[in-house]
Amino acid sequence: MVLDRDIPGSVFFEASSLEEALSDTPNDIDVVLLDIHLNGQSGLDGITLVNHQWPLVPVLVLSAQDESETVSLALTRGAAGFVSKAEAPKNIVGAINRVLRGEFSARPPATNNTAPQRLTPRQCEVLNLLHQGLSNKLIARQLSLSENTVRRHVQDILEFFGVANRSEAVFAARRRGLVS
Repeated sequence: MVLDRDIPGSVFFEASSLEEALSDTPNDIDVVLLDIHLNGQSGLDGITLVNHQWPLVPVLVLSAQDESETVSLALTRGAAGFVSKAEAPKNIVGAINRVLRGEFSARPPATNNTAPQRLTPRQCEVLNLLHQGLSNKLIARQLSLSENTVRRHVQDILEFFGVANRSEAVFAARRRGLVS
């Protein structure tokens, strides 16, 4: 609704997965707004496919997952810009307009790492289910998430603890008293 109001005369095509977007969207588009969390393949993994399908069309990643590592990864994989879903609607529209004009809209990755890194509430839920021994597939079902989203949360948990696998993450969490 915001886009209809603030970018009058625009036509929008929506898809719930990359596969749907790549097969059902016409070739004469001006910009691709790509979420990271999609059914099937993640948006981050699909940036290259979108760029291959529409090589002259800028890809603007629009996501709630806006950590600096995610922004950098999206830009590295070929996104023209990144905007957080937490931004005010006028800022999102502004980012779209900047990308349409050929400007990059991504905010620079944060360089101030003085704040302690923390797990998000969702990552804590995933960690608890890892502690219970559930697979990514079962965690996805229990939390109503895609397996790709769970995989990303598990990767973030491994990074948080500085470990290489799920067992080490659960052990580190137990040592810190995060799971019992």
